[in-house]
Amino acid sequence: MHIDILTLFPEMFPGYLNESILKRAQAAGLLQIDLHNIRDYATGKHRITDEPPYGGGGGMVLKPEPIFTAVETLISTLQSPEDKRLGIGDWRLPVILLTPQGRPFTQRVAQELVQHPRLLLLCGRYEGVDERIRQHLVTDEISIGDFVLTGGELAAMVIVDAVARLIPGVLGAEDAAEDDSHATGLLEGPHYTRPETFRDWSVPEVLRSGHAANIARWRREEALRRTWQRRPDLLLTAELSEADRWFLGKLAAGER
Repeated sequence: MHIDILTLFPEMFPGYLNESILKRAQAAGLLQIDLHNIRDYATGKHRITDEPPYGGGGGMVLKPEPIFTAVETLISTLQSPEDKRLGIGDWRLPVILLTPQGRPFTQRVAQELVQHPRLLLLCGRYEGVDERIRQHLVTDEISIGDFVLTGGELAAMVIVDAVARLIPGVLGAEDAAEDDSHATGLLEGPHYTRPETFRDWSVPEVLRSGHAANIARWRREEALRRTWQRRPDLLLTAELSEADRWFLGKLAAGER
C-alpha cells in the first residue's frame, strides 16, 4: 500500500512513522509513505501558502493554488494518457482532507481505506482550507474525534497506523488484527501473561486449562462484558449470536 501525506510540516512525521510496526512494514515493502511539503508547490519569492479569509475573521486559510498543484502533480505521475484525458475528477485516488468537519474515523473506515492501493492524506491547518479545495479536489473528509487540533498531522499519523495494521503481513499472523478492539464491533477483553500469580492475583483458571473451546468462549464473554460496561452503544450494531445475547441477558440481570 502507498500513502502520500501532504503537509506544511513534514518534519513532524519521521519520529513516529520510522519506528516499530510501521518501520518494519516499510522495510518489508508492504507499506510506502511519502511526505510532500505543500510549500514546495507554492510560487513566488516567499512561497505563501495561506491568506486571511475573505470577509474578515480570525486566523488564516490555506490557499487553493499550492494544494491543487501538489495533488494534480502527484496524480499526473500515476495516470495513463487515457486517465489524463479524462481529467482529475475521474481519477480514482482518494484525496482525504483531515478536518474536524469530516466523517468520524472508526475501525470500519480503516477497513474501507485499506482496500485502496494508494491514499493521499491532506493535513489541514489554521482555520482550514479554501472551500474550493473541498468542492473540487477532495474526495473524502475524515475527523478522528469531536475536538480541534492545531493541524491534521496527528490525525494523519493515526489513520496511517490504523490502516497499516490491516495490511496483510504487517502484524505477522494473518488474522492478528481481527480480535483488536472494534475489529469485531466489540471492545477487546483482558489479557494475562507470566507470572501465573502476581501479588496474590492469579491468571484465570480457564486460561491455564489448555481447553481451546472454553478459552475462546471466555474471551468472547469477557469482550461482551467489557463492551457492556464501557461502550454499551457498540452492542446496538455488533453482530451477536444467540449465546452472546443470552450472556448479555445474564449481565443485565445482575449475574456475574
